[in-house]
Amino acid sequence: RKKYSFLEMVKSPELAVEVSLQPLRRFSLDAAIVFSDILVVPEAMGQPYHFREQGGIGMDFRLESEGCLEKLDTEEALPKLFYVRDALCLLRQELGDSKAMLGFCGSPWTLACYMIDGGSSPNFPKTVEWAQSSPHSFAKLMEKLTEVLIGYVKMQAQSGVDAIQIFDSWNGLCPNDRVNEWSLRWIDQIAQEVSSQIPVILYAKAPSDRLHYLSHCQVSGISIDHETDLAYARSTLPSHFTLQGNLDPALLETNPDTVRQTTLKLLEKMKGDSGHILNLGHGIRPQAKVECMEELVDTVTNYSDS
Repeated sequence: RKKYSFLEMVKSPELAVEVSLQPLRRFSLDAAIVFSDILVVPEAMGQPYHFREQGGIGMDFRLESEGCLEKLDTEEALPKLFYVRDALCLLRQELGDSKAMLGFCGSPWTLACYMIDGGSSPNFPKTVEWAQSSPHSFAKLMEKLTEVLIGYVKMQAQSGVDAIQIFDSWNGLCPNDRVNEWSLRWIDQIAQEVSSQIPVILYAKAPSDRLHYLSHCQVSGISIDHETDLAYARSTLPSHFTLQGNLDPALLETNPDTVRQTTLKLLEKMKGDSGHILNLGHGIRPQAKVECMEELVDTVTNYSDS
């Protein structure tokens, strides 16, 4: 990070692979996640982004009206993402068959939130207003994003990923009676195009009482955030879904003993469930302690061995 910016590392296949491999060199993990960002897709469509000095994401311009949709290029977007393909191919070579490789993308709804509001926001009011007041033009944007994302996910599958996760991080902003129209139906279109090639995992952050809305999603697995009880998720969702999660990322800011006890408690809760992938309920935070991460990995490994 001292020599290269975030975006320079993302766009250089060699640097992206190096960053992707660093966690595996330090910890005994099961899989590598390619170093990238969900917003490379809007950028490839013609809407660049940057990091604000005060924190958060800023788009270089925001989509203010239906006329702005003409600025988005769907035909040439995929070739502009070939650096991700190249990084995945290099990473696959480095990993061989010893470790799984995971790819990812943002959901159409979540990408639209940044594109319409112009960057990070607590509740993306402009996006919600557009979706409510102009459903026809909003659907046009969703169609454009879905088209590009299908190509992007297929490209990742062809580059050797073992699974892909779709991040619908702002799913919780959709009203109950609009969550399918605004978000889930577009995710299903993506999943249906690639599910015969690779498993698709959906991370849809929303209140636990909304979990049942995911029951009919055309994905293989659901990633559960740390605010939802995992046993409740298992009893609510159909049994064919693999569940991923869901330790609180703040756990890694405590101490090894707390990490061990909390992790064992979750493992015991899900004991006998072959469709559970233990993971955090969200991304690792900068405050995480190395010794806590080591304890997490050791606890899971020793539990699995026993």
